[in-house]
Amino acid sequence: WQTISGEHGLDGSGVYNGSSDLQLERMNVYFNEASGNKYVPRAVLVDLEPGTMDAVRAGPFGQ
Repeated sequence: WQTISGEHGLDGSGVYNGSSDLQLERMNVYFNEASGNKYVPRAVLVDLEPGTMDAVRAGPFGQ
């Protein structure tokens, strides 16, 4: 998500800091707009091992 966020002009907290209209037009491909003009990743993560999900939640994009 770090790479995709950077490509779309988002910082680590999901706030848009880019300058391209094209970035904003395509934002809804990977992100949903939340309150406070923040964007959150759109994803469905499936894994049978609970440790994997714990690692995702503990990372910078798990909040």
